[in-house]
Amino acid sequence: MNHANLLAIAPIVALAACASMPDAPRLAPSQERFWDALSSHCGNAYEGGLASSDERDADWSGKRMIAHWADCSDTRVAIAFHVEDAEAPGGWNRSRTWLVSRTADGLRLKHDHRHEDGSEDTVTQYGGDTLSSGTARIQDFPVDAFSIALFEREGLDASLTNVWRIEVDDAQAGGARFAYQLTRRNDPTRLFRVEFDASDPVAPPPPAWGW
Repeated sequence: MNHANLLAIAPIVALAACASMPDAPRLAPSQERFWDALSSHCGNAYEGGLASSDERDADWSGKRMIAHWADCSDTRVAIAFHVEDAEAPGGWNRSRTWLVSRTADGLRLKHDHRHEDGSEDTVTQYGGDTLSSGTARIQDFPVDAFSIALFEREGLDASLTNVWRIEVDDAQAGGARFAYQLTRRNDPTRLFRVEFDASDPVAPPPPAWGW
């Protein structure tokens, strides 16, 4: 087949590929705006750190952290969470990736935890689904049944009432911020929160382990 014919059929192939892709589930208006804001950071990386002061997180205090929008599609955004760690290979723990997905019922947050060789950690793929439409900037993810069963199996009873939160501003917004937060319904004193300056991209780090 000559070059001209290849050029002629290329648009047809592209259209066929698009037609075969499933449509992304429709979301509530506030969640659509949240998704747009989250997706606006695709490819970017930002530096941040611990913003809460719970003594249970003392080991996290003062450590550099980077959130990297490492992989994006119409239905999923993968944000690698890199934490400075002198004991980890290369001085960074790259074991964590946050996965935010569109579902038929709203938004879902999962935690992908892996070892340096790429294998999955025993405690991984836990998270939750939105139970309300939230706001254009904030979405909460209460722990789901799969995660409760996982935590019970692994003896992590303190995590049975986890609620995770993601806050994000559009990349074009002045002073844009990104935050990840953990609280627990049965423990009003529990707060883990990290914040990132999403208005000032930094060089993307190496891939998270397993990615």
